[in-house]
Amino acid sequence: MTNNGKQRLYEEVDVLHQKMIDINDFIHDHPELGNQEYQASALLTRTLAENGFQVESGIIGLDTAFTATYKNGQGGPVIGLLCEYDALEGLGHGCGHNLQAASITGAAIALSRHLGDYPVTLQVFGTPAEETTSAKLPMAQEGLFDHLDVALMMHGGDRTTVDGKSLALNLVDFVFDGKAAHAAVAPDQGISALDAVLMTFNGIEYLREHVRTDVRIHGVITDGGKAANVVPDRAVAQFYIRAADRTYLNAVVERVYNVARGAALATGAQLTINELKVLDNKINVPSLNAIMLDNAEQAGAQNITPPRQNTGSTDFSTVTYRVPGACLRVSFVPFGTSSHTKEWVEAGTSESGHAALSVAAKAVAGACYDLLADPQLFVQLKEEFRQAKAESTQPGSAAKIS
Repeated sequence: MTNNGKQRLYEEVDVLHQKMIDINDFIHDHPELGNQEYQASALLTRTLAENGFQVESGIIGLDTAFTATYKNGQGGPVIGLLCEYDALEGLGHGCGHNLQAASITGAAIALSRHLGDYPVTLQVFGTPAEETTSAKLPMAQEGLFDHLDVALMMHGGDRTTVDGKSLALNLVDFVFDGKAAHAAVAPDQGISALDAVLMTFNGIEYLREHVRTDVRIHGVITDGGKAANVVPDRAVAQFYIRAADRTYLNAVVERVYNVARGAALATGAQLTINELKVLDNKINVPSLNAIMLDNAEQAGAQNITPPRQNTGSTDFSTVTYRVPGACLRVSFVPFGTSSHTKEWVEAGTSESGHAALSVAAKAVAGACYDLLADPQLFVQLKEEFRQAKAESTQPGSAAKIS
């Protein structure tokens, strides 16, 4: 591939721009919740199949998950391109997943038409329910990403950047069952599940002093009883527990669980621990981030900033914990505009939203172009990934930020 080859790739994206707009606007105007994205999944798989990709729908028992594979020649690297397409309940596409689905599809098709003699497998992954049950988690558990040489994704944003890190996360419900009684007449006959919840909160407050500064523990009471004159026989607290690396977080989680177990022992309540979601921390590969940002600049992205340092948790990290990966965030709303807002919904089909489709597709396709043009980059990325993961998984050491 040559510089002229990348220009032809850009021109192909321009040819596909209206197709990407059509996909984007349809998904945006027909919002579907996680695991119910039937129209979005059908549109994406049909479009990819019409352009020479071998589609497998309903993978691992998830109706709206899919893979679409394009093989050029024999052997070569395997590049994974991931997209999401679920909406937010009561809001619609306030996280820009319509942009993801359309631009990744455009990037994949453009690449497939300009691979020349380079042996490579392009694989598009449709990953439902990012906002809720996170299909990437069971997909990762089934090993669907393990064969990739690199995994790339895009996301809308108020700036163009990449994530320098993410926090590992456990989302958990502590369910306490006690014994109901009249709170005035026979409190001695009751076992307050709410007392156990409150003791859990208090115990966690004492724990905060004795964990690393990157740890975040935050919770709410989702069920605290129904009437003030009845000893609550059931109470539930939900907690997010986060840290910079999975190894350390596992130890913190066990300490938090012990706080809840102690509260159950102290009150006489029965405790059930329900783990709702477990996310790994992102293994950061600075060279891959640089390739993504460089290609975003070449593609004409606006508001480019260094990698984000203040981040939360993402299910994409579960992919990047296994293979080298990066997510490019592309500016399409004014700087400082938060996601999950009506402003993001309104911008999804705006001129800036449509422009972001082209920038994202060119940047992602261009990053793939650079990797294929210099196979030594794959070797470098894998070694960076190996070293970064080894450092991240050392007991007691925080994941590095870069």
